This record gives sequence, C-alpha cells and structure tokens, in this order.
Amino acid sequence: MRPHCSIMAKKNVTLTTQASYITVDNGLVRLTISKPGGLLTAIKYGGMGNLLDLKSNEFNRGYWDINWNLPGGQDRYQLLRGSEYSVINLSNDHLEVSFKSTYDPSIPGTRLPLTVDVRYVVRSGVSGFYCYAIYERPPGCPACDLAQTRMVFKLRRERFHYMAISDKKQRIMPMPEDLLPGRGKQLIVPESVLLVNPINPDLKGEMFHGSHYIGNDMVAHFEEGETWRKVFGPFFVYLNATTDVSKAYNLWLDAKKQRLMEESLWPYEFISSPYYLTYKERGSATGRLFVQDRFISSSLLPAKSAFIGLSAARTQGSWQTESKGYQFWVQTDSDGYFTIKNIIPGVYGLHGWVPGFIGDYMREELVTISAGSETQLGNLTYVPPRDGPTVWEIGFPDRTANDYYVPDVNPMYVNKLFLDSPEKFRQYGLWDRYTDLHPKSDQVFTIGISNPKEDWFFAHVDRRDGEKYIPSTWEIRFNLRSVTVGTYKLRLSIASATRTDLEVHVNQMNAQQLVFQTMNLGADNTVCRHGIHGLYQLFCVDISSMLLINGDNCIFLTQARGGDALCGILYDYIRLEAPPTS
Repeated sequence: MRPHCSIMAKKNVTLTTQASYITVDNGLVRLTISKPGGLLTAIKYGGMGNLLDLKSNEFNRGYWDINWNLPGGQDRYQLLRGSEYSVINLSNDHLEVSFKSTYDPSIPGTRLPLTVDVRYVVRSGVSGFYCYAIYERPPGCPACDLAQTRMVFKLRRERFHYMAISDKKQRIMPMPEDLLPGRGKQLIVPESVLLVNPINPDLKGEMFHGSHYIGNDMVAHFEEGETWRKVFGPFFVYLNATTDVSKAYNLWLDAKKQRLMEESLWPYEFISSPYYLTYKERGSATGRLFVQDRFISSSLLPAKSAFIGLSAARTQGSWQTESKGYQFWVQTDSDGYFTIKNIIPGVYGLHGWVPGFIGDYMREELVTISAGSETQLGNLTYVPPRDGPTVWEIGFPDRTANDYYVPDVNPMYVNKLFLDSPEKFRQYGLWDRYTDLHPKSDQVFTIGISNPKEDWFFAHVDRRDGEKYIPSTWEIRFNLRSVTVGTYKLRLSIASATRTDLEVHVNQMNAQQLVFQTMNLGADNTVCRHGIHGLYQLFCVDISSMLLINGDNCIFLTQARGGDALCGILYDYIRLEAPPTS
C-alpha cells in the first residue's frame, strides 16, 4: 500500500480562461499564468494577493530558463516561453495544464533546438502546486550544448526576508538593493559582495554571495541529429503561514513534515504524461556490496554506507558528469546490503564508491531493469586500487577535504551563518588565509609528527607575495628505514581541482626527479565558490626505488600555476605504497 496525501478541507479546483491568462484556484492557492507563454505572474495565498515580486515585470516573476550554446559558440541565455496552451487533465480534484513550444528543424535561423513542454499541476485540498517540464530533441536538431536550466521564483522583497535551508542554515537575508554601489562592495569573486551600508544595518560587514559549480565536463553535449527526451521534476512548491510571529519556526517544522509526505508519494501517480512513469511502471534492483583489500583484511569487508547507483555512464567514475539520462542512487546499510527502488526501465551501468577506500566501483556487466520486477544482483565485490602495503597516508578517503585544516575567516568578511559551523569552509576569502599562515615559505608536513587537522591546509592554492600570487610547493617529509627495491606507488585522491598545474618531485626538484605532471587540471571553481569538494579524480604515480634513500625523504607537491588567486587543488587522501610483496 502507498500512503495517501494528507489534505486540508477540500474545494473543487477551478480553471478560469481569459485572452492572455489563465487562473487556477483550489481555494487555498490561486495561480495566474500567462497564455500561451506559461509564465507564472501571480501566486495568491494566505491573504496576500501575490507572493511574487510586484517590482519585477510580470513576465519575469516565475519562469523556466536555460543556458545553451552551439558547439564552440558563445553562451546563450533564454527565458522559455510556450506557444501552445492546452488543458491536459481537468476534474474537480485535479488540474494539469501545458505550455509547449515545438522546435521545427525546417524553419531557418538560430533557435534553441529543443521542444519544451512546461506543466503545472494543482490538486484539491493541497496547499501548493507542482511544476515540471519535458525537454525533447526531435529528429533533425543541430548540435548544441545545454549548460544549465532552472525554474525561478522572484518573491516579494518586502515580505520574504528569512532563509531556511536546513535546521542549521537559517538566517535573515539581505535585500537585492544591497548589491548596488554604495550599499555593497564587490570583491574578487563577482557574486561576492561585502555589505558596507545594507538596508538592514544589522547585516553590515557581512557577506552576500551565491555559490554554484559548473565546468565544461558537466555540460550535456548533443551531436547533430541526436534525439533525446528528459522530464525535469515534478517538484512541489508548498505554502504555509502563521499569524503568530513567535511560532514562525513551526512553519519550518511543518515544511519538513510535508517533505516526508512528498517523498512517500514519489513517484507521483497523478502526473499526466506518458514520459513520467508511475511506480508500477518502474523496477528495482537489490544486492550486497563487499570490499576486497588484502592489506587491510584477508576476508571480504561489507561495504558499509557505500554509495551505489545506476547511471547511463559506461566507464568508471563517469557517472559524475553524465547528465543526459536519469540516475538512481542509495546508500548501503552497515552490512553492505542495498535496494534501489523506482527505477525507470532500461540498461544501466552499476556504479559506486565506498567511504574509506579510493577509486570508483563499476560492475563489469550492465544491469537491465524491467517494469514491475526486481533485478537480483547478488554479492558484488569492489577491489580498490592497491599494489602494495601502506608506507604512510594522509587524510581519509571520502572525496572531500573535510579532514584538513580550515582556517577562521578574516574578520573583515564574516558570514555569521557559518560561525561555529561544520561548514566553516563556506566563508569568503579563505584562499588568502593560506598566506596569512605561511607568509614567507610553504607548508611542510612531517609523517608521524604533523596532524592533518592542524597542519594540512584544506586547499593547495597560490601564495600571495605582495600584490602577486606565486606558485606554492608543499613538502611531505618521511623516513624510510630501508628502501625496498621496485616501484612505489603514490596515490593522489583529488576532491576537487581548478586550473591546477600539478607537479610531483621526489627528493630533488629537478627534471630527473619529476615523477608526475598534469596541466590545467579541473574547472570546479571550488575555491572561489566556497566548497569542500567537486569532481573526484584519482592519480596513481610510479616512483622508482632508485629515487628514494634509506633515512629522510621528501615528496614535493607543486601548484605550479602562478598569478591566479582562485586556482587550486583540494586533496582528498594521499597514500604511499611500498612495492608489492608476493
């Protein structure tokens, strides 16, 4: 049995059609939508005639938009408007309307090569509404890249001042006008503004910044003539209110309960599109994942709390950048068991990664999912990269730089939301704190003495020298009582990289001792976007025993690109392995 939605006193859903608008009303929420464009111009709720920003143009309040380009061309921004309006489903309990723009490849000119069908769903007794969109490339489309798409709601700025993202991330928000000169001072990152004279004086001296990650690796690239279809959503916009300000926090608690309700109803049964499948039309997969690392245990280890999922990606790790298809992920339990539910039928690669172990898991055989059936995958074994016993290691492999030292923010740039927070890396300008800690020389880490939480800076960035940013070289010093003849392995597990020129030398910084070099690595923008991880990468470096000596040794890690305050690399985990033993 699937749970039923908890609904309030029910009134019929009504639809009023005018020349250039429609109005949808269920007695709790009333939407006004442009016709045939599909732009949301008004949301009436709780005594407010419109929750959306009255200072914005009415066609710029609630909308879908997209960033795209032709191959090699400039980025194009487009607000998505429909040209065909239709009622998909209408009853006393339920309404679904469509606003569709159809791409015709026979019409000349440069246009977004995409058919877009924007849908709104309103249900009786439900305090909110559902939105989704169907994107499709019909035959004959030219090649293009789709960088990002989103739905935007611009709310009334004089009423919506408070932000709640999680139990810990809640605060009063600045106003849009605080971005203007005189109120805000733009910093090195364009989206980051120091509030010098905000409308709310309590926010003076704080940061107003956004954060997002994108690079070319994340973009969906389409070849000429390539067909494609994907449903984005549905997502639910829930509305609640209180007249007692002292009980405002109860709105957050109520919203969390509604989230759980929506999760229990997914996939929704009331969506009227053949491209959105109900749970009866989907399948599932179940299995158990183990890890085999003979240098840790002679027995198979259950892959505890591992992430495992199905993706159209066909190579190890490429699920990170696969954005054309759907992905379905879960975490294993403490014994490595997992069940992935509500999977759209098809053929997938099975991917995964296990905290505490480096690398990516991928099942050799593809997985076929059928409607209404469960695919039994049985026992699966992941063998992470490993050649020999561990000589030393730094950090913990969890694909983040969380295990390292994150400094306190410069008092000039404090965001109070992240004071005394496990996410102190969200503070602005932490890249410059590296120079504050190491003004004259770079970081030195000594195995067996240094502590990663205190002595390893979370981001390997350039060091500031006056007005310039210069390359930085970190040293890992370690002692070998005796060198084993053969090839040592240096495993560099990377949590994120941005425009990094990484060089690795052993004992001497010369061409003969250079064992690894990669140029312009990564485009995650993690440093300037105040993040702690991005696209995961793993490099395995061969080190001949001839380069090592009995006694004290040193590995040099050089961030060799200078002149770039925001380039850098975040290490996840580093391990040196001795040559393999029989």
